[in-house]
Amino acid sequence: MKEVISTNNAPAAVGPYAQAIKSENLLFCSGQIALDPASGLLTGNDISTQTEQVMQNISALLTASGATFDNVVKTTCFLADINDFAQFNAVYAKYFTGKPARSCVAVSALPKGALVEVEVIAMC
Repeated sequence: MKEVISTNNAPAAVGPYAQAIKSENLLFCSGQIALDPASGLLTGNDISTQTEQVMQNISALLTASGATFDNVVKTTCFLADINDFAQFNAVYAKYFTGKPARSCVAVSALPKGALVEVEVIAMC
């Protein structure tokens, strides 16, 4: 059985997908970019500001499902520029103190010109 997780505290899906899906004790969060949930606009022009917004969006999805960052077991991170890796990590490390498994890759482009996108899988 699956449950669609939706919250106004994270950006609405910009395509035919759910913000998150809970299946039994696992939560699968769609990739989050630095969209402000209220305006739907990209926030910030630098990797640190955008990563902070991404983490706020992830936090909202986790909260809506009854989970926290400590429940996250896997992240997949996409950077538009691998040279942003250190600055991205500095922000990421503040939130993922439990050090979940992670993949982090550079990609040629992200939706809406974002600099970073992060998706998570959590236990809940």
